[in-house]
Amino acid sequence: MSDVPSATVAYAIDLQINGERHLLKVPPWLTLLDLLRDQLDLTGTKKGCDHGQCGACTVLRNGRRVNACLTLAIMCDGDSLTTIEGLADGDRLHPLQQAFITHDAFQCGYCTPGQICSALGLAHEGRAHSRAQIQEGMSGNLCRCGAYGNIVAAVEEALPQLRGSQR
Repeated sequence: MSDVPSATVAYAIDLQINGERHLLKVPPWLTLLDLLRDQLDLTGTKKGCDHGQCGACTVLRNGRRVNACLTLAIMCDGDSLTTIEGLADGDRLHPLQQAFITHDAFQCGYCTPGQICSALGLAHEGRAHSRAQIQEGMSGNLCRCGAYGNIVAAVEEALPQLRGSQR
């Protein structure tokens, strides 16, 4: 006789995602990244390395940056999450999104959602007062195309608009 349950165990969680409440049942091993992409169709958050090394999956959890590939969905019960899809206000881009366009801060664009969410989290943390602090704070977000100079310039431009903003 086996100790393995015959049915998959699922846990109820309550999430606020981009301002919308979601009551979900999830297995204990489901990552936040897979929940967002596969179950909620929020595919802006990218799966890069799936080991927490590239930052492509960065989202905001209660305003703080997290790697969604390393975060279990059940750990987020009761939390407020922001993904790249939650930043624009209708047709009006978020200041970081606009700055990334203005500064051509992307090439292939794969890392861009994680870069933007990370930059917003960095601004909320209040630790981005200089170019060096931005570079250090964004060091967990890799860009294989090498657009780092443009990314930092975009973040520098948007920072004054982000201070004190929760979106």
